[in-house]
Amino acid sequence: MEHVFPTYSRFPFDLVNGHDVYLDDNHGKTYLDFTSGIGVCSFGYSNEIIQQSVEEQIKKVWHISNLYESELQDKVADQLCNDDQLAFFCNSGTEANEAAFKLARKASGKSTVIAFNNGFHGRTYGSMSLTGNPDIRRGFEPLVPDIIFADYNDDAAINLINSDVAAVILEVIQGEGGVNNGNKSWLQGIQKACHDNGVILIIDEVQTGIGRTGTKFAFEQFNLDPDIITSAKALGNGTPIGAMIGKKKFAKFFGPGTHGTTFGGNKISLAAATGVLQQLTPEFLDGVQNKSKTVWDYLNNEIAPLNSVTDISGLGLMIGIHIDDKFPVGDVISQLQDAGLLTLSAKYNTLRLLPPLVMSEEELLNGLEKIKLVLK
Repeated sequence: MEHVFPTYSRFPFDLVNGHDVYLDDNHGKTYLDFTSGIGVCSFGYSNEIIQQSVEEQIKKVWHISNLYESELQDKVADQLCNDDQLAFFCNSGTEANEAAFKLARKASGKSTVIAFNNGFHGRTYGSMSLTGNPDIRRGFEPLVPDIIFADYNDDAAINLINSDVAAVILEVIQGEGGVNNGNKSWLQGIQKACHDNGVILIIDEVQTGIGRTGTKFAFEQFNLDPDIITSAKALGNGTPIGAMIGKKKFAKFFGPGTHGTTFGGNKISLAAATGVLQQLTPEFLDGVQNKSKTVWDYLNNEIAPLNSVTDISGLGLMIGIHIDDKFPVGDVISQLQDAGLLTLSAKYNTLRLLPPLVMSEEELLNGLEKIKLVLK
């Protein structure tokens, strides 16, 4: 690539066609996809309901300004929110976290936000300031001030939460940071400290949400009640969309002129989101949970005992295989590509798996068998 900034280390092939849960490259090779475009295309690459919804909308109007009412925005917000929540639509998870950051400071009248080491919330200045990865932040200082970083799953973090803090932001499973599972009792301790001190709890569900872990949002499995939720990625199944979902009590702090977006909540992305949420039924989520049980049985019985594997973490169809440092995860990913399987990495030499939620049990096990053979 000669005309694009080299902000990515790219693999030497172009994915030019997608069908079901498979991708074809420009050399004619077909891959089983265990990435979903980094947790985005959870319904695969040829979902008829999503395609039809987008095709119908694109024949009407592509874009209007947010100066006008949008029945489609209200419809998707109703599908996303409970009776005590409102949504703000934007274009990405980064933008959703920016909106949450702004709202938390404005609503609380305070500036200090507690975030976590190995957390990831985006790459714009606000969201990057909340991201606990020095490599991502390096070279861009000074960042937004008054951010305190604490260790994830460490009780010392709970003691940092007091009435001077505006908000706490966290992922219940850290994705980019190594697929690190939050401890349920610790997460509930964080929430209690927030509620006791009038601190806003923001849960970033950009990667974990929209069914990835077997529930609509992952926090549901930890008995949490966040004040603000951020969502993106799988919400549009490949069309750019993000959403900040907050309790209705915050509406008075986010009135006209406080925040905005030109393309956020555009009708094409919302049409895709309606197709996604229409299919995100209790029956569908039960199916994800059932497939996940089969996947985790295989992981625990066939992959965890391998000498090259130090641990396996995650929940549902969000999986981190932690590999001994003697075997660089980049080499593993390349060998899996040769075997016709696309996978991802995460921090600390972790092989990250985010297969489409519509993938069959047989296809999931086929991919895991390829991983087992390479790791052996």
